[in-house]
Amino acid sequence: MHRSRHDLLAVLGAALLVTAAALIGRHLRAGHDNLFVDWPPLYAHWEPHVGPGTPAALLVAAAVVLYGPPLAARLPWRPLLLTAWAAGTAWTFSLAWIDGWYRGIAERLTSRYEYLRVIDRFQDIPATLRDFTHHILLDSPGHWPPHTAGHPPAATVTFVLLDRVGLGGGGWAGMWCVVVGASAGAAVLVALRALASEELARRAAPFLVLAPAAVWVGVSADGYFAAVAAWAVALLALAVTGRSPAWAAGSGLLFGLALYLSYGLTLFAVIGGAVLLLGRAEVRRRPVLLAYPLGGLVVVPAVFTALGFNWWEAYHILVERYYQGAGGKRPYGYFVWANLACTVFVVGLATVAGLRRCVASLGGGTHAALRARREAL
Repeated sequence: MHRSRHDLLAVLGAALLVTAAALIGRHLRAGHDNLFVDWPPLYAHWEPHVGPGTPAALLVAAAVVLYGPPLAARLPWRPLLLTAWAAGTAWTFSLAWIDGWYRGIAERLTSRYEYLRVIDRFQDIPATLRDFTHHILLDSPGHWPPHTAGHPPAATVTFVLLDRVGLGGGGWAGMWCVVVGASAGAAVLVALRALASEELARRAAPFLVLAPAAVWVGVSADGYFAAVAAWAVALLALAVTGRSPAWAAGSGLLFGLALYLSYGLTLFAVIGGAVLLLGRAEVRRRPVLLAYPLGGLVVVPAVFTALGFNWWEAYHILVERYYQGAGGKRPYGYFVWANLACTVFVVGLATVAGLRRCVASLGGGTHAALRARREAL
């Protein structure tokens, strides 16, 4: 009873945060403050509608709610991962398809803000990488579109390489983000099983399949970035729980790629550190284990640096570019907390309740350890 009440209070607090962000955001917009968002706190429009993907979305949601928990409980582990990935892909695709194939998927990465607008400028990839930082600022000749300028070049190079192997255009790029992005849920299951328990991972599977984050996965390159980071964490979790060192090297490789997909993904180092902390017993037993992720970590940065791209220089120039555009006009005092309300939309209220339980269990474990220590003394 106490647990349910505390869960409800956590969910209520998250809902109040979202409500405050929406109301204060609308008030700021009415006062002509430069939020540059139409439906605060989200960069979105209020446009309820149905479309071709609506029946599919309802069908997938109903199937996961009705059959997801029993299937997750009895499927063998590897088929469960594949099923979760397939169901997550279907859920993400059906949501995007509500806007139709072109508006919802094929044209999402072809706008004037997106990566595919500059594919032709990467005919000579090494030369373009050497010159990349010269086109970040708005007043530079031939400046990059916002998303190309706002990310390290591995993001754009991914779509360039897809184009080179015959998968060019917005349709293939959109499906790449949907299919790869939907695998992030399977990565979370792998990490949960390694660090916590298989039972917990199985219970979480239906929630991960229907996670609200699917809206941002389909279709956005952010879904692809999230999957790379999630698999980096999952492979590290496997490595520190006694699996092959190859997983550790693969984790480092993906962490290195993540750094060159999005500057913000450097924060995943904190999550990686948490995984190492949870697996510290194995790390102490085999300290050489740390050499494998570190070795993998340097591969992608070494390649891009050798090709002429300077990550630190680009990041500092990007900060200047940020203040040249809408970022320099948006009120920091609002978004510094309203972005947390955006996170509630992404993860959903069930995750808020789950996080509350995690924090409570950590606190309970700490108190128990302190009591045991006092009694021993």
